[in-house]
Amino acid sequence: MIGAGVGAMAAAARLAVAGHRVAVYERTETYGGAVRRFERDGFGFDTGPGLLPLPAVYRDLFIKTGKEPLESCVELVQVDPSARHLFADGTEAPLPNASRAGVVAALDEALGAGAGGRWGDFLVRAREAWDRTRRPLLEEPLWPNWQVLAEREPYPSVPHKRLLRTRRAGTLAEIGAWELRDPRLVALLESHALAYGLDPREAPASAAVLPYLEHAFGTWYVRGGIRELARAVYERCLARRVEFHFGAEVTGVVEKDGRAAGVELADGTVAEADLVVCGVAPGVLDRPAPRAEGEVVPQRGAASRLTVLLALRGGRPRGTAHRTVVHAEDREAELDALFGVATAMASRPTVTVLRPDDPALVPDTGHEAITLTATVPSGSDTDARHAEDLITVAERAVPELRDRLLWHEVRTPADIAEVTGAAGGAVPAPALAAAEGRLLHPSNSTALPGLFMAGGWSHPGGGLPHAGMSGALVAGLIVEGPEFRGSQ
Repeated sequence: MIGAGVGAMAAAARLAVAGHRVAVYERTETYGGAVRRFERDGFGFDTGPGLLPLPAVYRDLFIKTGKEPLESCVELVQVDPSARHLFADGTEAPLPNASRAGVVAALDEALGAGAGGRWGDFLVRAREAWDRTRRPLLEEPLWPNWQVLAEREPYPSVPHKRLLRTRRAGTLAEIGAWELRDPRLVALLESHALAYGLDPREAPASAAVLPYLEHAFGTWYVRGGIRELARAVYERCLARRVEFHFGAEVTGVVEKDGRAAGVELADGTVAEADLVVCGVAPGVLDRPAPRAEGEVVPQRGAASRLTVLLALRGGRPRGTAHRTVVHAEDREAELDALFGVATAMASRPTVTVLRPDDPALVPDTGHEAITLTATVPSGSDTDARHAEDLITVAERAVPELRDRLLWHEVRTPADIAEVTGAAGGAVPAPALAAAEGRLLHPSNSTALPGLFMAGGWSHPGGGLPHAGMSGALVAGLIVEGPEFRGSQ
């Protein structure tokens, strides 16, 4: 196993239970990939994902790999409201968790009669796209004829009352313009794409599954931080006798008789193996395996994250939302800055503010730990000045923020690159249908027999649920063989 990211560890635990002897080689000194934690002066922060959608993926992992369920290893808390949205015009909308009716009512109250209905109708169509793509994009190995997914847009056509015809949105931006018809609803829709570094003007309409997934299955927090989930998966691996070798950089896959036969380490030693699972980003290995003709080309990623960790004096006020999304004041300026010819960070970007109610993250009740996150171009030269921009935006959500600020820490794309090895600190997006296959990821099996791919840079792509499913798919392909067709 190359790499100790969450997806690779999910595969390792499942393979160990199936009777394989598994050894993991990780170039850094700890597990978790991008799921890391920063601690200082009694404060604790997640520096990777801060929330968990679709926890059923990890419930399944723990059920299939041992007697202890996930909830015996970590404490899951459903976040409610799911998010508080602050729009450019000053409108505020707190949206309840996993309740379509509740979201419709909340949007009607916040944005005016009819807004909730339009969003609710959109969610119905998004569910149709989800139902059409859930199995091929999340639960099954990538089809050999994946071009079918690349060509077919699963988001349905919408009747146009005035023209007496239907029309099919090709992009997420067209859904906003044609169906939602309110800049605040458009911002709500597009924020789900921006969170994964997708340009809504180019992202396929099938990206509608991203907000649907959150509304349908809820948003969850792991008490102590998402790093606790990575710890639990790591400890499950140890309990199943998976061996971990930290500070062991793999530089290439050893081939023998036309198949993978082990890995070569940076010190020149070779670890032999019958099978190899690679859980690292494209370009990390000096000698990657060749791709088959017609295979999906690996994504290099267009976006990364800028994260600012804030230590504040004064406790978290009662009733504070766990997550607040502060939307950019100028949508076009933000999109042009992120995805234009000369990509750069917008001066006032969309910022996600996480304020967990978790005593484990603060020295005492008289302090608060807050995490700010914004999408930035991968490889961008972000610095302290850009961190100040995020803090300025966050002042809209956190009164007296600067007066309460004790100190802050910054995590840039360069920091992500150091941790994950991904060029420019790029973060993979989930696999999506249509768009000529641009948002698909390479199959979990490869052109080299005995070599498999797990983690966010392989099918079904980025995000904690998708990484966990990649581990399940790899284990299924190894244990059951090429005829494996995913969970039933």
